[in-house]
Amino acid sequence: MNRFLSLREEGRHILAFDPTGLGRAAEVFGDLESAERISVVVPGADVDLLTFERTRMKYAAPSGMAEALHAQQGRSAPAVRSATIAWADYTAPRGVSVDTATGELARAGADRLRDLLAALPGEGGIALMCHSYGSVVCGLAAGNLPERVTDIAVAASPGVRAGSARDLGEDVRVWAMRTPDDWIGDVPHLRVAGIGHGADPMSESFGARRLSTGGATGHTDYFVPGTRSLENLAAVGTGAYHSAELR
Repeated sequence: MNRFLSLREEGRHILAFDPTGLGRAAEVFGDLESAERISVVVPGADVDLLTFERTRMKYAAPSGMAEALHAQQGRSAPAVRSATIAWADYTAPRGVSVDTATGELARAGADRLRDLLAALPGEGGIALMCHSYGSVVCGLAAGNLPERVTDIAVAASPGVRAGSARDLGEDVRVWAMRTPDDWIGDVPHLRVAGIGHGADPMSESFGARRLSTGGATGHTDYFVPGTRSLENLAAVGTGAYHSAELR
């Protein structure tokens, strides 16, 4: 109940809300109608209404991720009108499980993500910011995205169910980042009989632009203010590619 009441606080812009099951939600930071650039944060496993926002580990939760990214975009490129969506409007897998290792929930999430992108107002460019299992959702949605989607950035990715960056769209810039101590780097990047999510987006052969993550540690720090990972994601989101720091 406390979480539901928090979502109703004045000044918040809730784009989607579904309390059934574990629950789903999406929140907007900024003005979608006037935005020249829109960033969509797609989170990974263990995300539902109770973990959509957090007091402790705020920037590991979708709402905190998007809030931090939107604020950084305003600092990095104040002349660019931007909006950011915390999109947890799909059923995410729980923990380390069969659902996490397979693509069934990601495929359903990809369909919902495409519907969202097709319905967004305006004509500005869209960047997908995909964390962990959320990158599987983004990978499965790719190839059939609106032309407005210019960038796909994946952080802490177990794979995107594609063999190369080009497979995600010839006209889409693909970015990848991973902290040196992120446990996801030890997960086998394979796909056998439907298990696993394929090639490592951080491998040189995959062909993504690899971004630095200075200041971030572990699996959940990519959106923490003051980190180079957040600054790089903001550069991608605002189209300020010249300020993105590559590894």
